[in-house]
Amino acid sequence: MSMLASLNPAPAASWTMTSGFSWLVALRVLVPSLRVLRTTAVSDFFKIFLASQREDGDLAALTAAIEAAPVSAKSRNQTLTDLSYMLAIQAIPASDITPGSLIHFGLALREVSTARDKNTRKLAGALVWQVLVDAGKFPEGTPVTMRIATVGGRKSVAEMVGSYGVSNYGVRQLLIDYISHRGALGMDYSTLSHLVRALTRNFWCVIERINPNQDDLDLDETTYEAWRAEIDTVQTAEGSRPRQSIWDLLVTVRALYLDIQSWAIEDPARWGPWVARCPIPPIASRGYSADRRRQAERIADRTRTRQPLLELLVDHVMAVRDQMSALLAAAEASSGAEFEVNGVRYLRNEPAPRTATFPHGGPRSRRGAALEPAATDGPLRIQRADGGPSIEIHSQEARAFWTWAIIEVLRLTGVRHEELLELSHLSVRQYRRSNGEIVALLVVTPSKTDRERVIPMSPELLHVIAQVIRRQTDRLGAIPLVRRWDPHERQHTEPMPFLFQRSSGHTCGVMSPSAVARMIGRACQEAAEHHPQFKGLTFTPHDFRRLFATDLVNNGLPIHIGAALLGHASLQTTRGYVAVFDEEVVRHYQLHLTRRRQLRPKGEYRITPAEEWDEFEEHFDKRKVELGTCGRPYGTPCAHEHACVRCPMLHVEPQMVPRLDQIEKDLLARREQAEGQGWGGEIEGIEVTLDHLLAKRARALRLDPAGPVALPMPTLRKPGHLAP
Repeated sequence: MSMLASLNPAPAASWTMTSGFSWLVALRVLVPSLRVLRTTAVSDFFKIFLASQREDGDLAALTAAIEAAPVSAKSRNQTLTDLSYMLAIQAIPASDITPGSLIHFGLALREVSTARDKNTRKLAGALVWQVLVDAGKFPEGTPVTMRIATVGGRKSVAEMVGSYGVSNYGVRQLLIDYISHRGALGMDYSTLSHLVRALTRNFWCVIERINPNQDDLDLDETTYEAWRAEIDTVQTAEGSRPRQSIWDLLVTVRALYLDIQSWAIEDPARWGPWVARCPIPPIASRGYSADRRRQAERIADRTRTRQPLLELLVDHVMAVRDQMSALLAAAEASSGAEFEVNGVRYLRNEPAPRTATFPHGGPRSRRGAALEPAATDGPLRIQRADGGPSIEIHSQEARAFWTWAIIEVLRLTGVRHEELLELSHLSVRQYRRSNGEIVALLVVTPSKTDRERVIPMSPELLHVIAQVIRRQTDRLGAIPLVRRWDPHERQHTEPMPFLFQRSSGHTCGVMSPSAVARMIGRACQEAAEHHPQFKGLTFTPHDFRRLFATDLVNNGLPIHIGAALLGHASLQTTRGYVAVFDEEVVRHYQLHLTRRRQLRPKGEYRITPAEEWDEFEEHFDKRKVELGTCGRPYGTPCAHEHACVRCPMLHVEPQMVPRLDQIEKDLLARREQAEGQGWGGEIEGIEVTLDHLLAKRARALRLDPAGPVALPMPTLRKPGHLAP
């Protein structure tokens, strides 16, 4: 115990075996395994370790950087604990920390963690990694975050194609060359990876399973039909279901064949050997267009269904935010174990702080000052006094606030969810008009199309953005500069003061798209408890964009202005976002009639005299004839001198067909007489009349309801299957 005595010559009588073991490990007398250290050392081992290693200047600098990081106290203490564990079990100073040692420690920690903790500890050491990278302590070329080092960043086309295990070398190289050629035309990484998955996994890998001897693109009919039968459905945990993107896949594969045929003309040596007949018929293009139309109809119906529920959702998330904010304020202000909010009594549920046992007097810092005993208080939890679940009020209040902020910004701006997460403090600008008025602007950049656009902020939107900025600055005084991980492009951005950031694990980062979707979905589930309309219904981030576009256009904003606010390059895209409501059709048609009436002379709008009305009714009475109804316009006489059988205006009633039969007999008798007398002109006139009579009888018979007609049942065809 000589080393311990050098720190504090008078040991405390309250020492325990656990405290002694922790000090021996901290002084590097013992080098235990990670499992033994985690189960045996005191809960705040890092305090003892940092006190015993106070001569390590690199460790002191690293500790100061971690303590200054924009993360919660819980995450900071956990990071220091993990750092102490790693240095103790690897028996290295802080200057010897490498990227490999951090990754090795993270894997070892996952092995000894419980199943509950494995997901939360999968990036243990991420904050240490970030601090050392920012300080330039790691070699040049080291990934900027631990996520890229463990999960991996962007892959080349060859790596993506090779990951699916294509057996045929020639086809594998063909796919690599084809996709690389397509990607060189300006395709983003996400679209490129989707193209690789479609052509490699969903097309050629399936062909190789069906016909392992297939070594070119010339597929026979049997192989093609087997491939279609396999890709038409998707296997899920609940069973098989029709593939929703079948037409996208067919068009992509058809484009492969047609592109190779076209490119072979320019470069026959490279593409010529792979030219083959495309097995997918041209009808795939028509099926793709029809599928797009049906998809647009489903989306429009989805928008019409959710439009009346938007206000209910907004009111719900606002009420939850206000309630959680009031609960947190009351719980923190309460000095006792019980407090009241809005007439409801609540109980504070605080676990007792856990402190480590130190020698008498406690450890000393490098300057000789006594270190405070470490106290790792648990989270503040509350529950209703009359019973109910216990909730962690800080996390619940944060979730309620961010859910409200996300939904409000999405519905008031119509931005895409990735654009929402790209908003930073730099996105808030102001514009001074010529009259001195200041207009707040929200700059969206970069957008999906990499074109900057500006959205004027309404007072309601400005209030939401101000609340977000205030929440971030109240915590640290300034919005931290963090990197945003793009899961689709698989890369980090440069550090920026992003608005929608929060502590995630041991680091502070921008929210993920999946986290945004989960918060909105959870809000819909909670709203269903009070509003039955939300049963089985949820909103997606893109639903708010379509509702925003529909609201703009249906309230009279020119569609080209709406396209500019939404960031659309084509007006047709904006039209596809707008859902047309039945009442909107009626309203616009009534407005059209009103405008037309305003253009007509006012003298035409007068009370109709009784004589004119009688004349109007008399006209329709005169249109009634023996065989049916005359269709001549109002105010016109009979133009055919009442030769009704020949008149094209005559509409024969089906019940007058027997009368036509009698007229036909009379005409045939007259023709026979005319033929006997040699009256050529009479015969010609009778023939013309007979032709008109036969045509009118055929039309009348078609209109005659002859009773029920037996129709066979239609034959159901597999969804997405092409007609032969």
